[in-house]
Amino acid sequence: MSPSPSSAEPRFAVVGNPANRRVALFQDAVAAAGLPAARVVSWLDVLRRGASFRPGETVRIDSPGEDPDVERLLRGVGDATRVEGSARWYERFTAAVREVGRASEGCTLLDDPEELAVLFDKRLCHAVLQRAGVPVPPSPTSGAPVRPVRGWSDVRELLRAHRMPRAFVKLAHGSSASGVLAVETAGSGRVRATTSVERDSEGRLFNSLRVRLCTTEREVAAIVDALAPDGLHVERWLPKASQRGRAADLRVVVVGGRATHAVVRTSRSPMTNLHLGGARGNLDEARAAVETAGGSWADALGVCERAAACFPRTLCVGVDLLPSIGWRRFAVGEVNAFGDLLPNLTGLPGSGAEGLDTYAAQVAAAQLQRAVQRTARNHHAIT
Repeated sequence: MSPSPSSAEPRFAVVGNPANRRVALFQDAVAAAGLPAARVVSWLDVLRRGASFRPGETVRIDSPGEDPDVERLLRGVGDATRVEGSARWYERFTAAVREVGRASEGCTLLDDPEELAVLFDKRLCHAVLQRAGVPVPPSPTSGAPVRPVRGWSDVRELLRAHRMPRAFVKLAHGSSASGVLAVETAGSGRVRATTSVERDSEGRLFNSLRVRLCTTEREVAAIVDALAPDGLHVERWLPKASQRGRAADLRVVVVGGRATHAVVRTSRSPMTNLHLGGARGNLDEARAAVETAGGSWADALGVCERAAACFPRTLCVGVDLLPSIGWRRFAVGEVNAFGDLLPNLTGLPGSGAEGLDTYAAQVAAAQLQRAVQRTARNHHAIT
C-alpha cells in the first residue's frame, strides 16, 4: 500500500476527456508517485456548465481532442477529420480555458490561459519567439495585430514579395498537421503542394492519413481559399537535415524549464508527424550528427528551453526543433501546448527525468513547484 500523501503534496485535478489515453497516462503517473488519483473534470462539463475546483488542487489542463461530442461543441462539427472550423474552435477553446482560470482561484494552475491562447495561434506564437531571439523560420504573417491572408492570391503575393519559392501554409489554429500545405513554386510559374488535406465532391475539406501531392495551381488555390477564412500562417520552408535518407526533425518536451524528453521524427514527405507515416528515428545518431558537425547537443536542447521560457506559466510544452541540412543550425517550428503524448519514452540523460515518462516528469515537477512555493510562503511568514 502506498503511503498517504501529506497535505503539502499536490492533489491533482485534470481537465480532460475521461476516457482519453492522455488522462489515463497522467493517472498512471500520479499513482506511481503515491498520490491520490487525479479528479477528472470533463471537457463536456466545462463547456456545458463551467468549471469548478476544490481549494488547494493542482489543476492540469489537457487536450480536448479525440472526443466527438467535445469536438462538436468546439468546432461545430462532430467529425474529427474535418479541417474547417478551427477559428471557431480557437474562440471557444480559449474562452473555456479562461473560465478554467477564473474557477481555479486558490488552486495551482499548471497551464496559463493567456499563454495557451498564444500557443494556439501560430502567428502570435511565432512573433513571441522571434522577439525573444529564438530562431524561427522567417514569416510574413507573424505578429500582432494579426495580418489577414484572404486566400491564394494573397499567399501567392506573399511568396513573391518575400522571395519564398518554398513555404509552409498552415492553419493559424491547426494542430497535428491539420490543413498544412508544403507549397513549391518554380520560376516557370508552376505550383505544387504536399498535403494531407482532401476535398470531397461538395468542396468540404478532410484530413487524411495519406500525404499526397497536388500538382496544379487550381487545386492548391481551391484548398487555400477554403482554409483562409479560419486564418492562415505562412512561413519559409527550411530544408531539413536527414537521417538514413529521410527528412528529420525532433519533438523535444520541456518540463519546468528543462528539456526532459526528445524523439527524432523522420519522413519521406515534408511532414514528419508520426500519424502521417512518419517514423521515430535514432536519437543517438542525431546527437552524434550534431557533434560531428561541430555543434553542441546541449545548445540544441537550449534552443528548446529558450522557446519554453517564453511561456513561463505553462509547466510543459512540446517544441518542434528543425535541424538544418548538415545538423549545424536549428530553428523552432512550433511550440505545442499538448505536445507530451510520447508513450514509453523516458527522460534524457542528465535531465532529471531519467526513468520517467513525460507525465511522470510533470508530476515530479509539480511536486517540486509546490515545495518551492511552500518554502517561499514560510520564509515570508517568518520575515
